[in-house]
Amino acid sequence: MQTTLAAEYEHSPLALSAQDLVRQCVHCGFCTATCPTYQLLGDELDGPRGRIYLIRQVLQGETPTRSTQEHLDRCLTCRSCESTCPSGVQYGHLIDVGRALVDDKVQRPWLERVLRGVLVHFLTSPLFAPAYRVGQWMRPVLPKPLQAKVSPWVSRQPHAALERIQDSPLTGHKILFLEGCVQPALCPNINHSTRRVLSALGVSVITPEDAGCCAALAQHLGHLERAQAQIRRNIDAWWPHVQSGVNALISNASGCGVMVKDYGHVMREDALYAQKARTISELCKDLSELLPTWVNLLKPQLQEEQVKALGPMVFHPPCTLQHGQQINGVVERALKELGFDITPPAHDAHLCCGSAGTYSVLEPVLSKALQQRKLQHLMAQGPEQILSANVGCITHLQEKSPVPVKHWIEALDTALTQSQLHSSPHHSSAT
Repeated sequence: MQTTLAAEYEHSPLALSAQDLVRQCVHCGFCTATCPTYQLLGDELDGPRGRIYLIRQVLQGETPTRSTQEHLDRCLTCRSCESTCPSGVQYGHLIDVGRALVDDKVQRPWLERVLRGVLVHFLTSPLFAPAYRVGQWMRPVLPKPLQAKVSPWVSRQPHAALERIQDSPLTGHKILFLEGCVQPALCPNINHSTRRVLSALGVSVITPEDAGCCAALAQHLGHLERAQAQIRRNIDAWWPHVQSGVNALISNASGCGVMVKDYGHVMREDALYAQKARTISELCKDLSELLPTWVNLLKPQLQEEQVKALGPMVFHPPCTLQHGQQINGVVERALKELGFDITPPAHDAHLCCGSAGTYSVLEPVLSKALQQRKLQHLMAQGPEQILSANVGCITHLQEKSPVPVKHWIEALDTALTQSQLHSSPHHSSAT
């Protein structure tokens, strides 16, 4: 789309970057076919092409309205449109800029400002974990909407340590590990299982204390300066280890991983951090990208009966994995090769489940509609478990799922543990 910047934006790096992205769009409309909100609402302005028109109007000097803001808010940032766009428009970058420009001109209702402020500041705060723990204790008396967001309290039993795989070629490898800001509280077993499996493979895991939230929350809610501050803090925490020679920076939450892989883009104008950010982005890998390299090592360790005992599973590929990182079919193929009974969803695997970070809180009606549709497709396979690769999807689907929803690394950890216990009756070392 041809776009001429208004005078006020002629020297704005944000606006200039948005102008370049808008110009790539040929308004073909292929994106609407894969947009979850367009499918639900049928409104052109609630699809990628319509939202690009709205952003273009703002760039050209038209005053945005509350309606403009709401149409942009309803975007899940699932980036399904990027997977189908023949012109390669980086819509995820464009919507972040568009929201920031509109929020600068349109004041939100006070209650909405408070809610969004709480989400940005509280979820990434050290106070979140103890507050969530209190919520778990009080869950029986919480209102139903809050109960759905808080998992029941389960005391974690210590597991026996996984035995090291003899002569593993990964022994001595060192990786930086991004724990996430809410995952340790919401789903602590994901990180626990990740460390156990990596340790069994001989990999050393490094988790610098000064690293924190990946910055996705702030970035997608329009707090761009806060996001950049969080990115700088993470780079500072990781950089000494990068210089000492780590093999990779690993995220087991695809939402965090896609953000870290975007650091180079977000920090491109920062003279002090641009190069470091690019290096970090290149070093970052989703945990699933390592899985295929483990298959030959893990296969002899797994007993077929212990893997089959986990029952049939269906894999829900998070949008941040399949669209954001363009990683498709990797987990399913590797787990199937390892003997797991796993299948993809029956229909609409490319569509969002409705979690999308804070979307389930800010847009509950649309989020629940997508959640219901996704669970119908997932349960059509008759699984005993649903596996995924992102904490947001896992907790969102678990709210209404009739079967357990887990990270694939948890299933792999369970299969390895049971296989080792049944092959080594004296295995008793504790973690």
